[in-house]
Amino acid sequence: MSIFLKKLKTGKKTGANYAMNPAPDAKPKAAGEWNNARIIVNKGHVEHWLNGKKIVEYEIGSEEWKKNKVNGKWKDAQAYGMAKKGFIALQDHGSEAWFKNIKIRQL
Repeated sequence: MSIFLKKLKTGKKTGANYAMNPAPDAKPKAAGEWNNARIIVNKGHVEHWLNGKKIVEYEIGSEEWKKNKVNGKWKDAQAYGMAKKGFIALQDHGSEAWFKNIKIRQL
């Protein structure tokens, strides 16, 4: 069996606000080691921390956020980013993924 890996764009790599805000300084640990991620969303202000380092920060609905949306992958998804509450999903793209110690709390 052969596996063909597609090269990911910067905005789709570890820690990015997928296809909106890249995380160029994200340094995930090697496969088989655990990463520690923390995502804080408070009144539209978002911070994503990876292994103790802030790697992405943005404001939902800001002019920059709107520009990234209309000029990128989500331009035809009018409802993208508009929900004030909803579900949380953990996603991968066909690779193995493991999760542990997931904690969610309301601020």
